[in-house]
Amino acid sequence: MTSTTSTPDPPADREARRADFRAYYDAEAADRALRPMPSWRDAAREEFLARLTDERSRTVLEVGCGPGLDGAAFTAAGFAYTGADLSPGMVEVARAASLDAHVASATDLPFEDHSFDAVWSMSTLMHLDDTELDAALSEIIRVLVPGGLFAVGMWGASELTVGPAAKPDEDYGPPRYFHRRTDAMVRERLGEHGEVESWWTRLSRPGSGHRYQYAVVRALSPRP
Repeated sequence: MTSTTSTPDPPADREARRADFRAYYDAEAADRALRPMPSWRDAAREEFLARLTDERSRTVLEVGCGPGLDGAAFTAAGFAYTGADLSPGMVEVARAASLDAHVASATDLPFEDHSFDAVWSMSTLMHLDDTELDAALSEIIRVLVPGGLFAVGMWGASELTVGPAAKPDEDYGPPRYFHRRTDAMVRERLGEHGEVESWWTRLSRPGSGHRYQYAVVRALSPRP
């Protein structure tokens, strides 16, 4: 479904989507752990790692940690890493790789205020509707130290596109819900929670409206 506006979804719809996500990603966990990251994703992470090193950051939370591929890189670079993921299967695989990982929703992180110097969240927040996205960004700000950095990457589109994606070739479970926002929408949402210090987009293929949106944001103080 393609639209120019987005309205909040009923809570029951969100719960159903979360159940579908858990089923899908639990089934995919073992395979995803063996799937290498694309080079441009690795490059974004390495640039963020360098930035955190320059700022003497030590603790990093990953929201949507999956099987821990990025987490292993953060740990190898000497950072104190914590991962969170909605999928128990993904968390099990991450823990098997000796990572500190927790089953949790991005909209309700089980961590104390100001617990982390930085947050990393890739290919996760585009699965949230607008109400959930606002809650997740507020949670990221809450657990960050004042002025901390968070990096966000998500799949977007040239026009707002909302709804389940077609099933991939590997049938892991129910089709996943995507909320693909335009660049302007994403920048506006992020700007409500911090200062966007870095931004780029990468088309999935030449001429496509489907793109990856990446930002590094300096957190604002938590809302009262």
